[in-house]
Amino acid sequence: MSMKKTPYAPLFIVGAALLWSIDGLLRRNVYTLRPEVVVFVEHGIGAALLFPFVVSEMKAWARVRARTWLSVAAIALFGGVIGTVAYTAALGKVQYISLSVVVLLQQLQPVFAITLAALLLRERISKRFLILAGIAIVAAYAVTFPHLRVNITTGSGTVIAALLALVAALSWGSCTVLGRYALGSMSVFSLTAMRFWITTVIMFFLLLATGAIHAVSQIPAAQWGYVFAIVFSSGVVAMLIYYTGLAHVPARLATLLELCWPFSAIGIDWIVYGKVFTATQWAATLVLVGVMVVISRDYARKHIHAESMRLCTKHSPQP
Repeated sequence: MSMKKTPYAPLFIVGAALLWSIDGLLRRNVYTLRPEVVVFVEHGIGAALLFPFVVSEMKAWARVRARTWLSVAAIALFGGVIGTVAYTAALGKVQYISLSVVVLLQQLQPVFAITLAALLLRERISKRFLILAGIAIVAAYAVTFPHLRVNITTGSGTVIAALLALVAALSWGSCTVLGRYALGSMSVFSLTAMRFWITTVIMFFLLLATGAIHAVSQIPAAQWGYVFAIVFSSGVVAMLIYYTGLAHVPARLATLLELCWPFSAIGIDWIVYGKVFTATQWAATLVLVGVMVVISRDYARKHIHAESMRLCTKHSPQP
């Protein structure tokens, strides 16, 4: 199927990437709130905004298999709950780790996604990927610890913040694999809507079980503005903008356009917080981003080739 040419489509992906960077800035301003409270409220607002559209999609859900619903629930659990809570918590440690480092660690998502695909979908991993993944992990370490040793002056703060960022990358990377399976039976809109709704339900019961549900009513008025801004940055709006662009842009180009996220985050970190990368961090950033582009392109080519072979076999005359 040929992709419809839309000259402004790349701008949608760039716009979504810039919104993700702004989202990181906004989350740092709610560091006084519990991360799970922020995640519950932002997904609850997003779920409410999507409710009218959920009703229109319900008829199509009757044809969705149980295994697909399990994958959707897993996407909500890993992507909505664990991933977003860990990412928010990492950004909340403003005194230990910079915004740009947290964002750059998210670039490891393709490594986790491909590894999980090998484990869950039994896709083959090449030696080339293993070498590139190793280089990426070393580069990520250098970005986090520019002096190439763990910063012990902050105690365990920097290490915990980095681990939380990696948990977020792992969780969101797993959603790539699960989402590929779910989208075989559901529309992008249905999947997005159900992710928000199921995440909201899970977070509600989690807050209820931990006795933290009362914290929602105690959110200061000034913080509500940031929470609503988060909803309209990385939330529903950014996701719909991103998918609108992705529908008209080849995957290999989308990978390059998405790099606006880490580089704009570095710019925001410099302008707003005065955080300047060291030479080691810049070198590691370029290596990390470059390796992720190569891994993503290799993976895209592999699947394009596999799909072409499948179609050729399907339409070739049978003996």
